[in-house]
Amino acid sequence: MSHHALNFADLTPREAYKVMIGTVVPRPIAWVTTVSPEGVVNAAPYSFFNCLSADPPILALGVENKPDRSFKDTAWNIRMTECFTVNIVDRANVEAMSVTAAGFAPDVDELEMAGLTAVPGVDVASPRIAEAPVAFECRRYLGIEVSSAREIILGKIVMAHVREDIIDLETYYSDHEKLDALGRMGGIGYAGTKDYFDLATPSASEVIAGKRQRA
Repeated sequence: MSHHALNFADLTPREAYKVMIGTVVPRPIAWVTTVSPEGVVNAAPYSFFNCLSADPPILALGVENKPDRSFKDTAWNIRMTECFTVNIVDRANVEAMSVTAAGFAPDVDELEMAGLTAVPGVDVASPRIAEAPVAFECRRYLGIEVSSAREIILGKIVMAHVREDIIDLETYYSDHEKLDALGRMGGIGYAGTKDYFDLATPSASEVIAGKRQRA
């Protein structure tokens, strides 16, 4: 099967976006809660997100600016307060998450609009979402302005809140079925983590032995 060779220098930003979100899937969703300097809580989902380091524990968040290049509430609040909280989206909360993605005015509390409960942070000013199965309190570690249109925000995790039925505190392993997390696909699509299978990484000797047997 042949491949289309797509030179990103020839693509518009929108075309590049479509190629990326349609093929880098599923993308975990950062359901980000922040608070403004005036105390207004903001919540919004972002799928340009992942964990990048465990030592130190770093999360990365890609935030696009508004069309006029002004900051979205999330980016502005993080700049002003130096903190944010990443809540994980599970299947039970997907509709509420979708509500928080609507384009409300800066003075509107998205959690209230979605019928969600804000719980004060332990180590940060930003709240977490009580209904979310997992939440990571983060302090702003570094901001990278990759263009006038987008910023990559690195956050250092200072506190995690994991629902008790999900994590085993003897092993620190989490049950993916009880977590039931969702990821973004292309367009308006979502995918769940219950489509799961195990595959152990083979040793080099096992790979070599297998190739010899097939020869």
